[in-house]
Amino acid sequence: MSKEQSCVLKAWEVTVRKTQQAKKRANNIFGTVSVAPQTDDDTTTTEDNDDDSSTNRSSIGELYHAERVLPNGDYYTGQWYDSFPHGHGKYLWTDGCMYIGEWYNGKTMGRGKFGWPSGATYEGEFKSGYMDGIGLYTGPSGDTYKGQWVMNLKHGHGFKSFANGDVYDGEWRRGLQEAQGKYQWRDGSYYMGEWKNGVICGKGTFIWPDGNRYDGFWDDGFPRGNGTFKWADGSFYVGHWSKDPEEMNGTYYPSENEGNIEWDPKDVFNNLSEYKICSGERVPVLPSQKKLSVWNSSKRVEKPRRMSVDGRVSVGVDRAFEKMNMWGSESGEGAADIDSTTRRDLDAEMMRLEAEGFIQSLRPCPAPMRLPRAGRKQGETISKGHRNYELMLNLQLGIRHAVGKQAPVVSLDLKHSAFDPKEKVWTRFPSEGTKYTPPHQSSEFKWKDYCPLVFRSLRKLFKVDPADYMLSICGNDALRELSSPGKSGSFFYLTNDDRYMIKTMKKSETKVLLRMLAAYYNHVRAFENTLVIRFYGLHCVKLTGPIQKKVRFVIMGNLFCSEYSIHRRFDLKGSSLGRTTDKPESEINSNTILKDLDLNFIFRLQKAWYQEFIRQVDKDCEFLEQERIMDYSLLVGIHFREASVAGELIPSGARTPIGEFEDESAPRLSRADVDQLLSDPTRWASIRLGGNMPARAERTMRRSDCEFQLVGEPTGEYYEVVMIFGIIDILQDYDISKKLEHAYKSIQYDPTSISAVDPRLYSRRFRDFIFKVFTEDN
Repeated sequence: MSKEQSCVLKAWEVTVRKTQQAKKRANNIFGTVSVAPQTDDDTTTTEDNDDDSSTNRSSIGELYHAERVLPNGDYYTGQWYDSFPHGHGKYLWTDGCMYIGEWYNGKTMGRGKFGWPSGATYEGEFKSGYMDGIGLYTGPSGDTYKGQWVMNLKHGHGFKSFANGDVYDGEWRRGLQEAQGKYQWRDGSYYMGEWKNGVICGKGTFIWPDGNRYDGFWDDGFPRGNGTFKWADGSFYVGHWSKDPEEMNGTYYPSENEGNIEWDPKDVFNNLSEYKICSGERVPVLPSQKKLSVWNSSKRVEKPRRMSVDGRVSVGVDRAFEKMNMWGSESGEGAADIDSTTRRDLDAEMMRLEAEGFIQSLRPCPAPMRLPRAGRKQGETISKGHRNYELMLNLQLGIRHAVGKQAPVVSLDLKHSAFDPKEKVWTRFPSEGTKYTPPHQSSEFKWKDYCPLVFRSLRKLFKVDPADYMLSICGNDALRELSSPGKSGSFFYLTNDDRYMIKTMKKSETKVLLRMLAAYYNHVRAFENTLVIRFYGLHCVKLTGPIQKKVRFVIMGNLFCSEYSIHRRFDLKGSSLGRTTDKPESEINSNTILKDLDLNFIFRLQKAWYQEFIRQVDKDCEFLEQERIMDYSLLVGIHFREASVAGELIPSGARTPIGEFEDESAPRLSRADVDQLLSDPTRWASIRLGGNMPARAERTMRRSDCEFQLVGEPTGEYYEVVMIFGIIDILQDYDISKKLEHAYKSIQYDPTSISAVDPRLYSRRFRDFIFKVFTEDN
């Protein structure tokens, strides 16, 4: 019995016993409600019920065994409820795929076995149509994997046996080897150690069949860094390893027989190039990609259901209101037989149940959500004649000079002196050019690089190619200036490819970044999935002449540079004072940054993602708290995956039965598209914590009597989304101005509702709020 039905029945039980008429009336209503099978104690049905009423009752609300050839030719036999498989059953698709196991409301859920026509099989746990949990996959050519799965991908510990004889036993992440694991080749050689994105990377040991071994650090499948090569006879070589001969150096220590003096370290690289990591087989068609045909029973007796504009069915809403109005109507057949006392008691009981949260689902549903109006491409192109055209030219000249002349980074281990705020390089750019700078059409200016070695190392750490970096910022395409500066007075500029954002800086912000630069570097190096904004360079342009104006700016990654269009943007801090957008509804579009009190969703992440999310938010907030930083926020972008042609968002629970209208031209990313993305490891590079993450957004509603309710009440209405998020604005320390702001506003407002608070309190409040907005998807 559903929660909705049990609430109605609970209310009825209080009142129907008061009069015989009310009891008879309740029995009549009982027949129109979809309920689970009842016992003799719960019903007044006698043995002389006719066959029609029995058939009607079983077809509407009971779980029963069915054997059906469905409209598209699929075959199903097993337990059935409403119009979907529910319980245990067997489903055979016309293409030869077959599933035997547990179902829940038309989705594979629980334990089961899926078979492909190629002979491949998966036997294990399913969740919402995905292979999710513990399971065994056997490929058509003999590949096997036994271990943990999350959303159709190997994720967790597992054992993989490849068709060519290789085996891997260890940790997986998003379908690739990650963290600790052991890979053994068919000739007996094996590697045991750390992995990253399916490649040997980190610290580990490689042992050959003849007893030789290498112990040390690896990168991209080859030794890189400090390591030791040992021979079976006891001799060994210790040094720094690299594929670049100029970086390679070390010392050879012979054994008593001195049998390896002629050995060349290059031989190790040549030998290792023969040991390939087998990629294995790809799953041909994912179980979650298989659509179900729906049986429209001719025995069903119910009024036609309302159709939405895109042809999807609105399920259960009208019937819920009918149940509420059965005793609330002032006229009609239902109200005539219930006296006023009974009605009052019944209304009081319904109010009590509503107050306890039992019948929240019976309240009127909010209006359907629509895709926001698409905004124009952000920013005004800085062309000749623009007030900042000359500044843009100076910036591009300086970046081209600074990045182009820098030598590649050899090691990410930097000396303390590299972080010294005094570590800066001034370069003069006269119009006529010099031996080191090109001639240009702008006025003469000076260029300053802050801590150049540190930011060069950060770009390497963030895997930014120097040539691509220069092309984005200094190419033929002009920068774009955002239409209005932020509250700080800073201006923002975007590169034409949207990859980088350039922000002008106040002197105080520059000092904060330089002060925390060493801690920032160590943090982003230690936590690859950090959500903290990425900094790529800190510079200054000093204009010559009578003005002597200095413009400091930082180059950052643009969080919303994605292949997905961003439909909604939120800036979340966890405070309530002034945390709503100041734009009228008519001016809000997909580029509008909404705030805490505008948020009307709870975001539900898959278990593995959620656990990683809370760990990383804790680490990032601890770092910012230690650096005395406050007033930062989580910037969130949402891409809705399903929408109708008319622009209405389609909840993830809305299913389209065969035979009903469905517009296939709807501009949306289908579940099959997402499955294809998840099944292709090469495309997983675009998915990381905070980047292009699949999730579910549950719509929320705020109570009308609570003006500053930060997190609304869940409605049970879910939307499939792709999320992008990160922590921004991390350069505001708790200085004297913020302390004065806190003291002043605390007199006028609730101190806990304002943004300017002590970093420790800010961090705790921020995390408490974020962990309410982001939850695990159960």
